Amino acid sequence: MSAYDQVPPARRPVLVDAVRTPFLNSGGAYAQLRHHELAAEPIRALLQRNPVPADAVQFLTVGAVVQELDTTNVAREAGIEAGLPTRMPAYSISMAGISPAVGFSHLCDMIALGRLEVAIAAGSENFSDIPIRMRRPVRQRAVKLALAKSATQRLRALGGLKPSDLLPELPSSTDLTTGLTMGSACEAMVRRFGVTREDADRFAARSHANALQAWDSGCYDEDVVRVDDRNGGQVLRDDSVRTDATLEKLAALRPAFDRKQGIVTPGNSSGLTDGASAQLLMSTAAAEHHGLAPLVQVVDYHFAGVQDLHTEMLMGPAMTIPVLLARNGLSMEDIAVFELHEAFAAQILCNQHALADDSFVRDELHMDRAPGPIPEERLNVWGGSLALGNPFAGTGGRLLSTAARRLRKQGGRFAMTATCAGGGLGAAILLRNPDA
Repeated sequence: MSAYDQVPPARRPVLVDAVRTPFLNSGGAYAQLRHHELAAEPIRALLQRNPVPADAVQFLTVGAVVQELDTTNVAREAGIEAGLPTRMPAYSISMAGISPAVGFSHLCDMIALGRLEVAIAAGSENFSDIPIRMRRPVRQRAVKLALAKSATQRLRALGGLKPSDLLPELPSSTDLTTGLTMGSACEAMVRRFGVTREDADRFAARSHANALQAWDSGCYDEDVVRVDDRNGGQVLRDDSVRTDATLEKLAALRPAFDRKQGIVTPGNSSGLTDGASAQLLMSTAAAEHHGLAPLVQVVDYHFAGVQDLHTEMLMGPAMTIPVLLARNGLSMEDIAVFELHEAFAAQILCNQHALADDSFVRDELHMDRAPGPIPEERLNVWGGSLALGNPFAGTGGRLLSTAARRLRKQGGRFAMTATCAGGGLGAAILLRNPDA
C-alpha cells in the first residue's frame, strides 16, 4: 500500500493541472529568453488557466540541470517572473534528468504531511543560453590575479598559460566518474543486452510517427501552451518532430559514438532542446475548496541508482518500475499508461530486455521474478523524447502531463512515468485515475 493511501483522504496529493511549452531545437525562438524567463512560462500559464490566486501557492520547485551563474536559484527568479508572491519560498534542484521528479515528489510529501495545500513543481532547460566558462588554468590564475598586490605578482600569476587554455569550455554530457558520454554509455548497454540497430531505428521511427499523429489529432491541445517570442511571433508546436523519419533514412545514418560497431545515431537519439514544464499540485481538500477536479491522484514514487555505471548508466526505468509495482501490489497488466523518457531508442530497448530478465531483477533488485516488458501498445503512444525533444529538466513534467491526460482519455486506472538520468540515476512515479 502506498504511503499516501495511509494518510487522511483530505491530505492525499493530487495533480490538478500540468502544462508545458513547445519544445524547440536549441538556437530557435527561445534563444532570446533567459533561463528563468523560459521557466516562468508554464508557471504563469497554470495561474492564468486555473481559478487559484497566486498568493494561494505556498511553494515552488524548479528542476534545472544546466545552471546559470547569475540565477543559481532559478526557481526563485522564475516564480517572481511568473507573478508568484515574493513571500513564497522556492528552491531549485539539480539531480540530472530526474530533477523535476525530485521536486514533484518532495511537494507531494509535504502535502501529505500537512505542510502544504497548494504548490507548483516545474522543470526547465535553455541550451540556447548555457553558461560558458574559461578553462581551469585560466580560472586558477584569475583567482591569483585578484589577490596579487604588485605588478610582479600579477605577471607571475599569468605565467605558464598556453594558447589552448584560452579556449572556452562548454558544458558536457560526459560522466565524471566513468568518463563516458551518455551515447557511449548507451553503446555499452547495447553490447550487454544485445539490442540491434534495426530495432533501435524502428523504435525511433515509431516515436516520430506517434508524435505526428498525436499533434495532428489534438492530443497536445491541453498540454502545450503558446509562448510569445521576443520577435513578435508565437511558438505553438514542438519543432523536432520529423515527417521523414523513415526506416530507410534512419538506416543511412552513421553511428555517432562507436563508429565501427555502434548502433546509436543522431536519428535514434534525443537532441538538446529548449523547453519548460510545470504541474499544479494540491491536497484533495484544497482541490475541492478551489472547485477543481484532479487530473490524477499521486500514488507513489521511487528513486534508484544503478549498480554498474559502465553497463547500466541509463537503466533507471528497469531499476525503479519493478520496485514500484511490487510495493503497490501491481503487475504490468494493471498499468494502462506508460510514459518513459527516450534518451536513446536503444536505451528504451535495453530497459525492456532487463524488465523481462529474471536474473537482472534478482541480481540487481533482489526480487524473485521480472515483471515482464512494457506492452508497446501502452508505451509512449503520443510519441516520446526521440521525436518531441529533450530539455533535460523539462522532460519529466512532459511525462507527467501526458501520462495523466492519456490515462483520463483511455479511462484506465493506473499510469506510470519513468526516466533514466546521467550519473546512473532513475525515477518512477505512479498515478491513479480518481474516476476509474
